Amino acid sequence: MAKTAALAELGMDSVQVPGETQIRENVDQQSGFAVIENNKDYFIERNGIRYAGTHLLIDLWGASKLDDINLIERTLRAGADEAGATILHCHLHHFEPNGGVSGVLVLAESHISIHTWPEASFAALDVFMCGDCDPHKAIPFLQDAFSPDRIDVDEQLRGKDV
Repeated sequence: MAKTAALAELGMDSVQVPGETQIRENVDQQSGFAVIENNKDYFIERNGIRYAGTHLLIDLWGASKLDDINLIERTLRAGADEAGATILHCHLHHFEPNGGVSGVLVLAESHISIHTWPEASFAALDVFMCGDCDPHKAIPFLQDAFSPDRIDVDEQLRGKDV
């Protein structure tokens, strides 16, 4: 029973009724997997540099509401939308007893992952987006939702064609 429930939560059990997230993201899908059909090259060229995408490592210090899984999902989705990304799937896990959350928002252009430590008022995010998406546009949503005292951002251009 527990295995069936866990598989259903991941959208992998056809016997169970799919969750709202799975329904919303797989509306016109026959297989249950989101399929993006295009021949788009997600590499981009800016300032004379050709690369796959921008990868941000974001640390939130002195942050609040890091145990609110619904707020976390809404925030990640809003940030991805604003950045111009295509959301494929969201999977978040709520840990007990400290209430930390770990998970990923899978994007056609890559991903946003989050790991929170509410007891330390700290969250670590990994925001990687390819093509024309701008992961920097997700940062104001993180500021508004979690009110951190400090945000540290490290940027890497992935797949640089040097």
